[in-house]
Amino acid sequence: MTYVVTENCIKCKYTDCVEVCPVDCFYEGDNMLVIHPDECIDCGVCEPECPADAIKPDTEPGLEKWLELNTEYAKSWPNLTQKKEAPGDAKQYEGMEGKFEKFFSPEPGTGD
Repeated sequence: MTYVVTENCIKCKYTDCVEVCPVDCFYEGDNMLVIHPDECIDCGVCEPECPADAIKPDTEPGLEKWLELNTEYAKSWPNLTQKKEAPGDAKQYEGMEGKFEKFFSPEPGTGD
């Protein structure tokens, strides 16, 4: 088992999870974070820290796409090891449906 970042992170991109991760397995794209599944030690401390409820164990049904996405982009996005400010408009995107289709950018980015 590993943890994955899901659609709820898109455009919210809170980094409370990064602050508590003991192995620095988070990577940052323009619109979201991902977890590198080979680096995640399945400790679960990140899950309750996410204000957007975007982190889930990959054993939950329907998360195969998210495990694949986390795996792929963790290889090219930069590692994030410290908490940083959330985007100024993050609150307006919390709970929005369909964020993947609207906002997901597959291009590697720095999140700046």
